[in-house]
Amino acid sequence: MKWIDTLEIAMALVDAYPEYDPVSVNFVDLRNWVMQLPDFDDAPDRCNEKILEAIQQAWLDER
Repeated sequence: MKWIDTLEIAMALVDAYPEYDPVSVNFVDLRNWVMQLPDFDDAPDRCNEKILEAIQQAWLDER
């Protein structure tokens, strides 16, 4: 997975963190959690706030 794979990342986060409300997760934690996903393989510096917002929204939609 790369940062642009927001839907795939969101589905992985639903499985990895089912007890969390995506809206309550700050972007620092979200970024770290994404980078810890087993299938994630992208450079940390390729992430920005817009990408994190898209991931958060997709995660909320998938819940």
